[in-house]
Amino acid sequence: MEENRLGIVGIIVEDLEASAALNAILHQYSDIIVGRLGIPYRDRGVSIISIAVDGSNEAISAMTGKIGQLEHVSVKSVITKM
Repeated sequence: MEENRLGIVGIIVEDLEASAALNAILHQYSDIIVGRLGIPYRDRGVSIISIAVDGSNEAISAMTGKIGQLEHVSVKSVITKM
């Protein structure tokens, strides 16, 4: 069994039309999400989302992979080695 890791996932949504699909993915992985902070940056017309995660490397990678396939959405993650 793979050990759980802590991490932070940063997401920038450039088109709010992608929000419904993004939220569906986040709901699908709600079991690994510890907390979420969303900031609507109106001056730039984007939303910035920071998510704290605690899960297997496989689950975190699967979630970020699905998010990365969304148009007008950028995602990066930082995962602990422990």
